Amino acid sequence: MTSFTIERLEVTEVREGTGPGDDALFVLVHAAGESGCYGPVSERIGVYARDTLASAVRGSNAADHHGLLNRLRQAARTAPSDISSWAVGAVDCAAWDLHGRLTSCSVADLLAPGTPQPSVAAYASWLSQNLTSCNDLEALRGVAAGGWRFTKWGLRRAPKDPSDEAATRMARAVERCSDAVGAPVAVDAVGTWTPAVAMAFARSVEAAGLRWLEDPLPHHDLDIYQLVTATGLPLAVGERVHCDEDPVGLIQYAQPNALTLDIVGCGGLTRATQILDLAHAHAVPIYPHGRSIVPGLHLAAAFPDAVPAVEYRLQWEPRRQLLYDVPLRLEHGRIGLPDTPGLGTIPRSTTCPAHR
Repeated sequence: MTSFTIERLEVTEVREGTGPGDDALFVLVHAAGESGCYGPVSERIGVYARDTLASAVRGSNAADHHGLLNRLRQAARTAPSDISSWAVGAVDCAAWDLHGRLTSCSVADLLAPGTPQPSVAAYASWLSQNLTSCNDLEALRGVAAGGWRFTKWGLRRAPKDPSDEAATRMARAVERCSDAVGAPVAVDAVGTWTPAVAMAFARSVEAAGLRWLEDPLPHHDLDIYQLVTATGLPLAVGERVHCDEDPVGLIQYAQPNALTLDIVGCGGLTRATQILDLAHAHAVPIYPHGRSIVPGLHLAAAFPDAVPAVEYRLQWEPRRQLLYDVPLRLEHGRIGLPDTPGLGTIPRSTTCPAHR
């Protein structure tokens, strides 16, 4: 009988082909002669997983995901932070990968109540392309023609602009660009707005050209978000959900049109499935954040009714995919589910231990 007892956790790195500041570390967990991994993650996340969470992982059952998550969250509560939440999620996803490899199943197979989808729709994001300063509409049209479910662009507010002027200019930019691509666009404010700008934008924009406005404020402000959604403006939030954060208020009170959950940042696939049940019960679809595209892909393949599409970050993901032995298969706006066990992604090299 195969033992699912995790023997150890380690961190390795893939440096070849990476640039300064690139994520390059992979978290690995080992059991029964097999290894499960997740990455790439930043050095701070990988070192936290190795130095703080390894003892909580050792001796755990790789198939008991809820029990392991509880142990990881307890260990991380000594110093709760975004880094600790990401580390918990990385270890959780590595354990799912290990579970899949030990049972010769994909993670989507382990998650799904039925047969998972063989491929998943994706939407394209290009956040460095700020719509208020976009003069090349052909570039937008070229991306939109790629078969994506929809596209998402940056919509940052210039700090010196008065609220009403900033809101009006951004509203007109959204309308101009949605007209150019012939479809509603999603926009991400990346937390650069104030409540006054958000409310002024809601009053100014033609909602027909807007798929959603994502993360306008630097922190979740449920009172303001409720006022924004009460205007009928479509809102997307959730990228910053922490592994110990209760998302009930965010879903019930803010009433977003979409939850852009980061599968690793929220605490991993185990935590994401808990949040998915709550979101689905309130008819809020989840669109996994692109930084965690691999576990997001498996979640979407397992629960297509609750997870309509994953984010594909045009300016970053192609380079990240070079860190894997076999990159994800992307074709006309859809991503194929890997046909190997676990998460289906193997780092190009795991021979170099991460330095202390």
